[in-house]
Amino acid sequence: MNAAAFTLFLAIESATIPATPEAGEEYELTIVTETTDTGSNGSSGTSHDQDAMLERVIAVRPDGLELEYDLTRDATAQDRAREWKFPARVFKPLNGPMQLLNRPQLETRLDAWLKAAKWDREICGKWIFTWNAFRIDCDPSSVISIIKSYDLRSIEARDGASIEIPGILGVGLLKRDGQTFRAVRELDPEAVRRERAESDVAIGQIMQEPVTLEAALAKHAKEKISGTVSVMVEADSARTVRRRTIVTELQVRLPNGEAESRTSKETVERRRISKP
Repeated sequence: MNAAAFTLFLAIESATIPATPEAGEEYELTIVTETTDTGSNGSSGTSHDQDAMLERVIAVRPDGLELEYDLTRDATAQDRAREWKFPARVFKPLNGPMQLLNRPQLETRLDAWLKAAKWDREICGKWIFTWNAFRIDCDPSSVISIIKSYDLRSIEARDGASIEIPGILGVGLLKRDGQTFRAVRELDPEAVRRERAESDVAIGQIMQEPVTLEAALAKHAKEKISGTVSVMVEADSARTVRRRTIVTELQVRLPNGEAESRTSKETVERRRISKP
């Protein structure tokens, strides 16, 4: 192999090796969700939401990473008073699920949060409405689900890699499409029905008109549900995923003949803001 060919070989090899994290790196993670709802009766509506958090690399271990997730730097004291789950420290192993490392600290903050709101543990699990509708979650482990919604480290940017896509039939497999990777799957109708039923239960709690999950599931049982989920993953030359976009197209045909449709687009981005 001559010198020019060897240089090209090294360039190709280096472009396919994922970048190694370093302790002290800090990233800003953002989620932007845009949703459009339409009905055959002429109704329509749109929504736009944006959230963000910080990810810090605390330690690089042979078996994985210790990471800390926190509110963004511009978070106020009031923001922190409302959110007891952060900062959260987790261990992300090379294989297997994330593990919460600072559960005792979260438990302490939860107790203080409930006390400040003059609530006891009986409120846990219930839906209320203040500035918006939300469920009183008292399980520190649930922070893992929030973190996973921002997580791009778990995605392998390669042709044929599987990717976790909630609410679909089968398994999502990425396929190279130019400089990006894509996967398309059908929605799971039963998963959609359950989500719609759980929404009915939440609304019933807020309106103080209780609805059981069984009754809500029966209400949606005859709906004809279809749709697709499309995922696009963008990575740099080191195979580090920088952006993941999920577009969900949902159509629901009600028993009375009316139709509903929803299109939602969720974009997660990861941007390094400091390094060691």
